[in-house]
Amino acid sequence: MGALGLLAMDVPEKYKGAGLDYLAYSIAVEEISRGCASTGVIVSVNNSLYLGPILKFGSEEQKHQWIAPFTSGEKIGCFALSEPGNGSDAGAASTVARLDGDEWVLNGTKAWITNAWDASATVVFATTDKSLKHKGISAFLVPMPTAGLSLGKKEDKLGIRASSTANLIFEDCRIPKGNLLGQPGMGFKIAMQTLDGGRIGIASQALGIAQAALDCAVDYAEKRMAFGSPITKLQAVQFKLADMAVALEGARLLTWRAAMLKDNGKPFTKEAAMAKLAASEAATAIAHQAIQILGGMGYVTEMPAERHYRDARITEIYEGTSEIQRLVIAGQLLKAYRG
Repeated sequence: MGALGLLAMDVPEKYKGAGLDYLAYSIAVEEISRGCASTGVIVSVNNSLYLGPILKFGSEEQKHQWIAPFTSGEKIGCFALSEPGNGSDAGAASTVARLDGDEWVLNGTKAWITNAWDASATVVFATTDKSLKHKGISAFLVPMPTAGLSLGKKEDKLGIRASSTANLIFEDCRIPKGNLLGQPGMGFKIAMQTLDGGRIGIASQALGIAQAALDCAVDYAEKRMAFGSPITKLQAVQFKLADMAVALEGARLLTWRAAMLKDNGKPFTKEAAMAKLAASEAATAIAHQAIQILGGMGYVTEMPAERHYRDARITEIYEGTSEIQRLVIAGQLLKAYRG
């Protein structure tokens, strides 16, 4: 994938990226996830969550140091925002960073970090001034491995099992002063803007899972004979397939719209949240109905339907739960009406 440019799709060629746009990235993540959702999320995290914030907020020196080596597939990055006690409440970062001479000293634990066991660097969010609450959070670039940073156990997960997920534990982890990303106190803004782009990636992952589940259901239904004909002749099955196709196509168009708005430099926070919400809920619903169409065969590992079902579920949780997406959408909607 690195050789094909898939791990740094919207990164300019001068930083060794593919120099493509976000719509191309969305389509690539969907197609990869159609084959393997675990691989899809690895691609999404490296592109959107790791490279994205460095590309937008990093200095020229940081871009050359932290982007160029992470485009070829030899190294990948991760993004450390969530903590054991604050998933959706991203502004409550209990991981802290204090300046000690020419070094930042980090202490705390980050949870549910995708790519953790495989990453060579991470973008970490830590509180630098508790009195300022979410405005006192800063972002840092931390190489992996590094002294004072250890990994928790690899989580045993329901789905996306080929992607590593673990805690990052910081115990007096020292990094150079120059590893601050952006300005002090900009961390929350960096995180929120990064997640907007990341949601397009996860929407695309969900689309790939949904498409794979629909492919599986149609293929099986065309071959499965009941009452003397393929079950695709049954109206009950046809209605399921129709509803699955409508949910998938609607979510795909929402995702492409969000990607195109981003490519054109327009606001896309609401549209990315809509895409992520629609695509993740479509993926779980379509994977659910695919198992129903396959019947008993859908429930056994011999067929891929049960894997799509397990893989789809996380898309409603990570990079902002469905509940958080609804809050974002409503907030943006009301702001537009209030002018």
